[in-house]
Amino acid sequence: MDLPLNLKIFNIVINVHLVLEYLAFFIAFRYYVFLRKRHTDIITSNNRLSIILGAALGALIGSRLVGFLENPTISLSVNNLFTLLNTKTIMGGLFGGLLGVELAKKIIGEKHSSGDLFVFPIILGIFIGRIGCFLSGINEFTYGKVTTSVFGMDLGDGLMRHPTSLYELVFLIFLFVALKAVNHNFRLKNGDLFKLFMLSYFGFRFCIEFLKPNVFYTFGLSSIQILCVICWLYYSKFIVSLLIGKHLR
Repeated sequence: MDLPLNLKIFNIVINVHLVLEYLAFFIAFRYYVFLRKRHTDIITSNNRLSIILGAALGALIGSRLVGFLENPTISLSVNNLFTLLNTKTIMGGLFGGLLGVELAKKIIGEKHSSGDLFVFPIILGIFIGRIGCFLSGINEFTYGKVTTSVFGMDLGDGLMRHPTSLYELVFLIFLFVALKAVNHNFRLKNGDLFKLFMLSYFGFRFCIEFLKPNVFYTFGLSSIQILCVICWLYYSKFIVSLLIGKHLR
């Protein structure tokens, strides 16, 4: 299979990545609805809707902001404005969504943790989206550096590169299974599953960024890696509690 994958239907070029991106949102939401029906949700429907809206708004802002910060030196011309508005990253979406949820909960006075029901739908959504990233080859800035390792692949520019999207797909499968096992075998406090997901995924992304040809660094780290550090600091108390064995029992 040659990358990037270009599909045509009746002479109309299909953006495979965009199709899979929308499909990821749809399937992830349907999976969330399915899980919510099978579990007792201690949060009322009205408050849950407010939380979802807060997450969506926070994710929208965060994904665009962090996407811009990945290359803040780009000139702010009219031609680049549309590109900037469409530049987004799941990392900014996740952390922005987290902040949006916390703000929404503060406004409506909701005290219960709300993230656990979203964990597995989010993983599924990211998985589907990453398939689109892989099929897009070098058309999406998710590819890896040039490599001579056995894992190198031609992603569309004739060079052997790290297929970082494939690496992430493998990691997401492992993360899904691992968190299912943890959720089944340990007595977790409400909200701990989401924290474990965030720490695990952001930890993976911090490491995988070293295999990507980032062009802008601060203190030797990419914008994504700095966001990962911020996430770890945000959950620092939880990390300490994990180290002393307070949560997983």
